[in-house]
Amino acid sequence: MKIKLVKSLIGSKKDQIATAHALGLKKIGDVTEQPDNPQTKGKVAKIIHLIEVEA
Repeated sequence: MKIKLVKSLIGSKKDQIATAHALGLKKIGDVTEQPDNPQTKGKVAKIIHLIEVEA
């Protein structure tokens, strides 16, 4: 699944920032390819308001 950061991490909770960094997202516009598994889906659910997901 492709994940793109579309909103800033500024003002987000520390655990949400850590989740974004764990997915490889640091700046707006960063795109990463992640496996479609339960662990990744959990991370996506935590920061869904900051990202766009493409299956």
